[in-house]
Amino acid sequence: MSTPTYPVQIPADPGPLTQLRTALSRINAMCLVELQKLRHDRTELITRAVQPTLWLLVFGQVFTRIHAIPTGDTPYLDFLAPGILAQSALFIAIFYGIQIIWERDSGVLSKLMVTPTPRVALIAAKAFASGLRAVVQALAVMIVAALLGVHLDLNPLHFLGVIVALVLGSACFCCLSITIAGLVLSRDRLMGIGQAITMPLFFASNALYPVELMPTWLQVINHINPLSYEVEALRGLLVGTPARLALDFGVLVVAAAVMISLAAALLPRLTRG
Repeated sequence: MSTPTYPVQIPADPGPLTQLRTALSRINAMCLVELQKLRHDRTELITRAVQPTLWLLVFGQVFTRIHAIPTGDTPYLDFLAPGILAQSALFIAIFYGIQIIWERDSGVLSKLMVTPTPRVALIAAKAFASGLRAVVQALAVMIVAALLGVHLDLNPLHFLGVIVALVLGSACFCCLSITIAGLVLSRDRLMGIGQAITMPLFFASNALYPVELMPTWLQVINHINPLSYEVEALRGLLVGTPARLALDFGVLVVAAAVMISLAAALLPRLTRG
């Protein structure tokens, strides 16, 4: 007696265009979620703007008066403001891994993983959602900087470049956070590591002082620090200092792509953990 056989329907390969549409759809959905969060909790923008405001108001004003850091023809407060923009975006993105651990603990991540959405699309969606939050935060910081007398270039094309630089930088550091989350699998450990690496990343960049003033060993670290290229791009676009924009954006694109790939590779481990 033979056992009846039934044809098995194997889903067809969706193809690159379908996958791209799916990825863009997920990114759009995640960005809408971030906007809804900000709409329901506007006080977060105010509280997150406190630290950048203090940097500009206290550190920037004091060092402008004493001329302790030579910045050529650019006032130190103008020199500092783009660095603080990048810092505020970094601080938002570097703790984004905590959110994905919370999603794992609540079961949301497991549900997302069984959908046909590629892992890279899920990670890219979260990365660009963090970039959207960073841009909204940057607008608040720019308003404070303008009130303090920082001369910002409001050229629409330059402003678009600022948005792109912030989104790429935030995507890179958001995925760094998710990568660490995939390794440590704990919110407490991630919080500790995030606190341990944010200030070294900040101080090893050109956010506070020109590269020429750094010791040689710190200049080497600066050259491999993506935050430095983000700051240089923001500074060139906002205050008109010399910038290698092609190199800056090239490094940010490569860094974001590499970190998205690493985070996507570790996502199944986070789910199992």
